[in-house]
Amino acid sequence: MEASAGPDINDVTMVSFLRLRSLGIGGTAAIASALLCGCHRTVFDPAGYIARQQGRLVVTSTLLMLLIIFPVILLTLFFAWHYRQSNTEADYRPDWDHSLHLELAIWAAPLLIVIALGALTWIGSHTLDPFRPLHRIDANRTVAADTRPLIVDVVALDWKWLFIYPAQGIAVENEAAAPIDVPIRFRITSESVMNAFFVPALAGQVYAMPGMRSELNAVINHPGDFRGFSSSYSGAGFSHMEFRFLGMTSERFAQWIRQNREAPARLDRETYLRLVRPSIADPVRRYGTIDPAIFRSIVDRCVASPRSCPPPSRAAPSMADGAAQ
Repeated sequence: MEASAGPDINDVTMVSFLRLRSLGIGGTAAIASALLCGCHRTVFDPAGYIARQQGRLVVTSTLLMLLIIFPVILLTLFFAWHYRQSNTEADYRPDWDHSLHLELAIWAAPLLIVIALGALTWIGSHTLDPFRPLHRIDANRTVAADTRPLIVDVVALDWKWLFIYPAQGIAVENEAAAPIDVPIRFRITSESVMNAFFVPALAGQVYAMPGMRSELNAVINHPGDFRGFSSSYSGAGFSHMEFRFLGMTSERFAQWIRQNREAPARLDRETYLRLVRPSIADPVRRYGTIDPAIFRSIVDRCVASPRSCPPPSRAAPSMADGAAQ
């Protein structure tokens, strides 16, 4: 008795493979869309010139790497399809083991990409050095020679942020502000443990460490209400360690300074020692006057014992000093 003719097993396998591939691509696209729909585009569309350059560096580096990744993925799929067992038309050369042209393509292309990535990283590390004073407000405007940066002293506490404006004589907890198109010089330290100061719309993160002073030079080019936070885990209240960063016009910033000066509280050593006690989700607190030496005492870690503070000539080292040693 002759067996009935049925579908070839290879055809059935191929149809199943195509269906699974379609489902896989569709599922991956759906999952990626679901995950990305809640993302903010701040990193790729920031409001500050420094962050904008950093975003372009990330995009450029990613595109360079995709020049290798995409061909590898496409060629892998092509080889798997073309040289499948059922394709009798594909060349079968079991004795083949070397191709000079293929070796050159395999090694030369990644080498060129690595060289390009290395050059971009070297240039970006120098031009976007957070300690480097700004010479440009944006791509089309330079910083005027007589422009003085706005100095903001930043202290990472458990688990809140303290911003001190020494020239303006005020301090604010969990809120910072700056006028647009004015260079900002953040001087950053921490009271107890390591943290990371990060405003994605402004610039990349900079670490804050007790007994050390780090810096970040940046500028905000558009008014807005932006989110700042600690991007380094620092304990139980880490997830609530956030603050508002406000980009303002010069007139609005002057008004913000006047409003803070009207606050009756004073930031001195006694107030600071109460402030450093760990707390979570603190509200915004404003201090209309400050002890002018409070930030230097925090960096020198002598707030509780003023007599142990070193003389002004022996300033605490900055992270840039440590890197140079």
